Amino acid sequence: MMRPSLCSVLSRDRRPARSRLFAVAALVAGLSSSLPAAAFSIEECAVWARELSFADSVARHDAAAFAEHLEPGAVFGAGSDARTRGRDAIVERWRRIIEGRQVTIEWYPTRTTVGGVEGIAWSEGPALVITDPGTPQQAYRLGRFRSVWRRGEDGTWRVLFDDGDEARPATPEEVRAFRAGRRDTCPHGPRSAR
Repeated sequence: MMRPSLCSVLSRDRRPARSRLFAVAALVAGLSSSLPAAAFSIEECAVWARELSFADSVARHDAAAFAEHLEPGAVFGAGSDARTRGRDAIVERWRRIIEGRQVTIEWYPTRTTVGGVEGIAWSEGPALVITDPGTPQQAYRLGRFRSVWRRGEDGTWRVLFDDGDEARPATPEEVRAFRAGRRDTCPHGPRSAR
């Protein structure tokens, strides 16, 4: 026997639309709260921490620390025609962002994944681009980043590929929500490595 769809159940519901909407919201909330939270492995939490450290290097205007997070052969803008190749070229291209005078970027991970190939990981999350920081002309744009990390022979995770979405203008509410969303510890983890 097939289960009836949520839409067919709601269409037979004779309560006012607003009451049906609240019923759906309660149902969804109940289902999501009963689902197990995603667990991150120890390695995924290590990538999470490393991504935060990478973002913090820009917040501290520390070009040397920024460079330490990059593989020597890293590629930024990996999915675009305007790729930047190599640690030194990336640091030079990001120099103004790291200095934070005309533009800077804040970001943090919301997902890290270590896959079936040892020493390779994925991270992604929101990014906030701030133009003219600290001035009356200060403006915000929101986008998303995606990075591929490689664990070196020294055990340190470094960015191998990086790219992101085109940022769009952000409202003050979106900026507040972005900043409130940062988690300084890896959520739901760690659990034992696979």
